[in-house]
Amino acid sequence: MKCFLVTAGMLAATASGAVQAQDASPIPALREVTVSTPRGELRPFEVPGSVDRVEGSEMREARLQVNLSESLGPVPGLQVQNRQNYAQDLQLSIRGFGARSTFGVRGVRLYVDGIPATLPDGQGQTSNIDIGSADRVEILRGPFSALYGNSSGGVVQVFTEQGEGQPTLGFSVAGGSFGTWRVGSKLTGASGAVDYTLSASRFHTDGWRAHSAADREIQNGRLGLRLDDGSKLSLVFNSVHLFAQDPLGLSAEQYALNPRGAELAAQFDTRKTVDQQQLGLTYERSIDARNTLRLMVYGGQRSTVQYQSIPPAAQANPLHAGGVIDLARDYGGLDLRWSARLALADRPFDLVTGLAYDSLRERRRGFENFYGSTAAPRALGVQGRLRRDERNEVRNLDPYVQGSWRFADRWTLEAGVRRSAVRFSSHDRYIVGPNRDDSGSARYRKTLPVASLRFQATRDLALYASAGRGFETPTLNELSYRADGIGGLNFGLQPSVNTSVEVGAKARVAGGLLTAALFQTRTRDEIVTNTNIGGRATFQNAGRTRRDGFELSWQHETAGYWRTQLAYTWLDARYRDTFCAPLPCSAGSTVPAGNRIPGIAEHAFYASYGWVPPEGWRAGAELRALSRIAANDRNNARAPGYAVASLYAGYVRRWERWDFNAFVRVDNLFDRRYVGSVIVNEGNARYFEPALGRNWTLGVGAAYRF
Repeated sequence: MKCFLVTAGMLAATASGAVQAQDASPIPALREVTVSTPRGELRPFEVPGSVDRVEGSEMREARLQVNLSESLGPVPGLQVQNRQNYAQDLQLSIRGFGARSTFGVRGVRLYVDGIPATLPDGQGQTSNIDIGSADRVEILRGPFSALYGNSSGGVVQVFTEQGEGQPTLGFSVAGGSFGTWRVGSKLTGASGAVDYTLSASRFHTDGWRAHSAADREIQNGRLGLRLDDGSKLSLVFNSVHLFAQDPLGLSAEQYALNPRGAELAAQFDTRKTVDQQQLGLTYERSIDARNTLRLMVYGGQRSTVQYQSIPPAAQANPLHAGGVIDLARDYGGLDLRWSARLALADRPFDLVTGLAYDSLRERRRGFENFYGSTAAPRALGVQGRLRRDERNEVRNLDPYVQGSWRFADRWTLEAGVRRSAVRFSSHDRYIVGPNRDDSGSARYRKTLPVASLRFQATRDLALYASAGRGFETPTLNELSYRADGIGGLNFGLQPSVNTSVEVGAKARVAGGLLTAALFQTRTRDEIVTNTNIGGRATFQNAGRTRRDGFELSWQHETAGYWRTQLAYTWLDARYRDTFCAPLPCSAGSTVPAGNRIPGIAEHAFYASYGWVPPEGWRAGAELRALSRIAANDRNNARAPGYAVASLYAGYVRRWERWDFNAFVRVDNLFDRRYVGSVIVNEGNARYFEPALGRNWTLGVGAAYRF
């Protein structure tokens, strides 16, 4: 708290000095932007919480445009690591939520154009995000994330560009080290009441490591229609096809001897295929000057086939679910929202109330990953006999309300509540021999209140405090396996519940924005890994945890187009109770209270400085640094800390109806050898996923305005 008070005092003094300086001479300001909230568009400075906006143009600037990890470094509190493994997605966590994920994204809510990329069980993925057509990405951290429901330790929202002006057709191509390339095209524009954005891209990499090649195709689109009565319809659609080899993790010894190796992965031909299509429709209508109605409906389907490295001998158990996972998922839902601008005691009062419904229907099958007998398999990495067949369903129905009352000129009170109810059910269709009927169901309910108080100290300085409660159910993947080897879902696993508090300050200084936040999150029934062997993880509840943290960021751009971005995060995340993993308890499985939660860096730092004029030559440098990361609960395996630097240069030219751009970029400039991410609690001690050595990217693009 002392650290925050000193920082807040510095913010106040700096903001006051900036105001005096503005009286003497004009200072260039950052372009005014807004972020999306349930009660409408707000400037980040006005939000009583930690929120950042990253522009799509910046995400495409001198970058490959494939992963969110390329461009979200300026956001404090967000840890996003590229595993260099497209079969397992990015490792993304916010203030420690989601750090345990061995694949995909958990504990953090993801949205693309308002459509949840996080399913109602809390499992999300980023593979369908098209950076080439993104208008912006918004990242919300802190207590108010809870208003988004289950598994919202933080919120990441991606928005597609809205077409404007004359039709513009663009093409881009980029290539780099290790057989990596991306090609993309985009058509945008508006005509009368219609606006449109259509985008497609293909990405390929041979991979830095052995057995890590990947191919991905994305189509993304947005159509807008303004109706005669002032209403607006928006149609968004997205399709992704992914094939990726899985190089698996490495032990410390393997990493030291051959960080690019993947012998076990090649033996079992570990790989993953994903096909997904989704469609969403949003209707917005201003009923009158004070009342607005919004309805969003969506639906989609996703199929996944994954081949794992589970040895045939382990599958000799007749209750084993096999080494090949085959998932077919249908999902959909709606969000109905009413917003009103009212008055309370003759002061402005904004009210939002709504109802969210989401559903997921899953067909889960498991097959052996070999031909022949378990003692003498004839082939590995193939689809063998059926070992599991079940139908699972998850549904949630969440009413919510949020209000904001400016009860004095400088004071604003904001509060909200969401009642989240999530139901899991499973119908077992594989009842063979000793495999009994493992059908069952579970229901989780929780009321999630949040509140904040904001004080506008000066025109350029705002202070706030907020508190709230959130919860996180286990995902279907976390429920899918039991440590005792018996089939069926692990319905003994309970949701975790967290209480968060935050105090923060925001100051507009010399045309830039300086923010600071101090926070604490206490969680009970934290969901942790019980076992994690051969790509098959089971989970348990582990009592209480505590996360204490501090975030500081600074963004500034001068009239001469020099841009500075700084972000620092301190996060101390620890277990408060002793527990055992795996169960039952033994001398080697006890995790003492006070151990660090694995997968979380205590310190993270990002800095970038560049000259970025709208036309002509541009160049810049970036620095990313993380402290060491515990790889397991017992904290006896760690990935060392690291710092890596990048340089880029580019050229932008506008000529009549044409826009041209070109760039070259070098990452890991000094060829630092380091671990990019860890597989938390991997049972065979294969924790480490190596990062790329020095690598380069070269790209060109052109667009024509008709």
